[in-house]
Amino acid sequence: MLDFLNPLLGRDPSKVKARVEIYTWQTCPYCIRAKLLLWWKGVDYTEYKIDGNETARAGMAERAGGRRSVPQVFVNKQHLGGCDDLYALDLQGGLDPLLAQAAG
Repeated sequence: MLDFLNPLLGRDPSKVKARVEIYTWQTCPYCIRAKLLLWWKGVDYTEYKIDGNETARAGMAERAGGRRSVPQVFVNKQHLGGCDDLYALDLQGGLDPLLAQAAG
């Protein structure tokens, strides 16, 4: 996206080895906020835009232990939760180590 900013911001996307997936709705403010944190961390994530697609939402809910709200974030197939969960994990210092683990 704005990769030229990485050196200016002191980010090193090469440290991110994990496979990150996020289920979103296009206009959801929490989805935008979660994607912003991932972008800030230099994560190249896979986004599933499920706006109005009940089949896709049901698939997301199955993976997310029944949670149907968006966003839902997965790192190396491990469910992290939604936007607040993602920010809380980052605040506790737990997100960066997860992002550094290679997908297995």
